[in-house]
Amino acid sequence: MRVERPQLRQRGGVLCVAAGILCWVCLANAPRASEIDTLVFGSLDAGAATFMTAGAKVGLPSLNGDGAVVLASLGGGRQGARGPEASRQRYTALGAIAYGYQWFLGWGVVAAFAGPEITTQMLTDPNGSTLLPSRFGLRLHGEIWARPSEDMLLQGSVVAGTALDSVWVRAAWGYRLWDTYFGPEVSLYTDASGFRKLNLGLHGTDFTLGRFSFRISAGLQSETVRRSIAPYTALSVWSPL
Repeated sequence: MRVERPQLRQRGGVLCVAAGILCWVCLANAPRASEIDTLVFGSLDAGAATFMTAGAKVGLPSLNGDGAVVLASLGGGRQGARGPEASRQRYTALGAIAYGYQWFLGWGVVAAFAGPEITTQMLTDPNGSTLLPSRFGLRLHGEIWARPSEDMLLQGSVVAGTALDSVWVRAAWGYRLWDTYFGPEVSLYTDASGFRKLNLGLHGTDFTLGRFSFRISAGLQSETVRRSIAPYTALSVWSPL
C-alpha cells in the first residue's frame, strides 16, 4: 500500500490551481478562432509497457514563430507492476493542458510549458481489479529542436508531473537522408511507484504522406518488472488543421 504525502499533494494542488488560473487568463486574451494555428498529433509506444497519446498544439496566434502556445493531451496505457503475491497490471489514464511559449532561434526552436494534469489508475491481478483515487498535479514540459547543420537534427524533450511524481526524458540525433532524419534515440520514464522504463533504438523522423508527418522508432526496452529485454516500436503522427 502506497503512503500518501499530504504536504506534497497540498503544494501540488496549489501549483495546479495557480497554473490553471494562468492558462485561463492567457486564453481570455487569445486571438479569434480564425487567427489560431493548430497542430493535432498522436503517438503509440508499443512494447512490454504500452502507452498511447492524442492531443493538439495551438499557437496564439501562430506555430511558425515566437509566441504563446497551448498544449492539450489525453493518454492511456498499461504497464506491469509488482504485487505482494503475484504480478499485476497497472492501467493509467492521463490528461493535461499546459500553457507556454516558444522561441525560434537561428539554430532551432525551444519551448516551455506548464499547466494542470489529472490521472486515474486501476490495478488488476488474478483476484480482481482495484480503482485508485484520481490525482491532480502540475505538469512541466520542455522541448528543444536544434539543427546544428542543414542535414543534422538534435531533439530533446522532458515532461515532469506531480500527479504521479513522474519524469519522462527523450533525446535523439538524426542525419537527413531523402528528406527524413535517421539516427539513434534513447528515452527514460520513471515514477513514484518504482516503475522505470528505458528505451534504446533507432528512429526515422519527419517523413510525410500528404499533409501528415511521421516518426517511426524501433529498438529494445527494459523495465523494472521484467528480467529480460523486450523489443519496442513507436509511431508518432502530426498534421496541421
